[in-house]
Amino acid sequence: MIYTVPHYYNKFRCTASGCEDTCCAGWQIMIDEKTLEKYRNMRGAFGNRLHNSIDWKESSFKQYRRRCAFLNEDNLCDIYTEAGPKMLCRTCRNYPRHMEEFEGCREISLSLSCMEAARLILGCEEPVHFLTKEGPGQEEYPEFDFLLYTKLTDARDVMIALMQNRAMRFETRAAMVLALAHDLQRRISRSELFSVDSLLMRYQREGAGEAFEKKLQGYFIDGQKRYGIMKQMFQVLDELEVLKQDWPAYKNRLARSLFAEGPEAYESAGKAFERELSMDEGYLAQWQLWGEQLMVYFIFTYFCGAVYDGRPFAKIKLAAVSTLLIREMARAFWQESKKRLELEDMVEIAHRYSKEVEHSDLNLKRLEEIFLEKGRFDLEKLLRAVIS
Repeated sequence: MIYTVPHYYNKFRCTASGCEDTCCAGWQIMIDEKTLEKYRNMRGAFGNRLHNSIDWKESSFKQYRRRCAFLNEDNLCDIYTEAGPKMLCRTCRNYPRHMEEFEGCREISLSLSCMEAARLILGCEEPVHFLTKEGPGQEEYPEFDFLLYTKLTDARDVMIALMQNRAMRFETRAAMVLALAHDLQRRISRSELFSVDSLLMRYQREGAGEAFEKKLQGYFIDGQKRYGIMKQMFQVLDELEVLKQDWPAYKNRLARSLFAEGPEAYESAGKAFERELSMDEGYLAQWQLWGEQLMVYFIFTYFCGAVYDGRPFAKIKLAAVSTLLIREMARAFWQESKKRLELEDMVEIAHRYSKEVEHSDLNLKRLEEIFLEKGRFDLEKLLRAVIS
């Protein structure tokens, strides 16, 4: 089995009781079947507590005031302290690690929903590279399309390289990745995998960025027209399952900051934000870097999952829309606070978004359904949102 991780992966250290937003509160913690059996068989006083603190029907820990039944007043886990790390369920052992499984390969990333992981992801200044090693374990997946998987990994390598080409502005890079995914989707839908290599070469050839930048001029729109696209994009969040009770008020407050006063005010605020960025090259570079790291994170985490459904463009829509929404939320925060955006601000915003969107299978499924709806978030609309 080949294991692949981002280069900062082993730098992660859980801050335990020092965490600003513990992972043991605010959402349902599911228990795997193997661990449930351990809990069923545990005896003694702590065994009784386990039996009474699990929702056996839902296979999850009960919660009290939205906190896991085993999260103590010091924000530490009583299962860990009383019974040891081997008694933790798979969810608690693995988090914030996220695993994607393919035949002969396991890819492990850190989740943006964890604030300490988000600091590593967004605080990384160098281009992310990925480390591989061989390890135990070999799973076979019936009817696994290895040819498609190979083309997807090749395409992902090109997309990440495009996103990390800092000679181009972030907006051009993100637009090229969207266009590449769109073109790749057409070839997969037509069973034309044989033409994928030439497609990837076209996006890598010398001068491709400059040529693409010229094409993008026809997609540029002013802030008042972008207002409608971004407001519609923000409203997608209203269609999703709510995981944390404070999320609706938080996102609605940011939405009001952005959109309540109408298109002219939205455009004016956008220009003010751009002026502030343009006055400090370091600030602008940091803003572009945060966008890059977000896109690379979402591409690495989800793109190759298209081997199971044949929908790579939907995976890139998730990356682009998520990045746009996080950046839009950051701009709303800037409007409210009237201060320069710092790393901790981006960590807080990205972590909140990720916790709501990435940790609900229902939400990820709903987003994919939305992305497949004709005309709702087509390539042209997304390009206009990205570059304007």
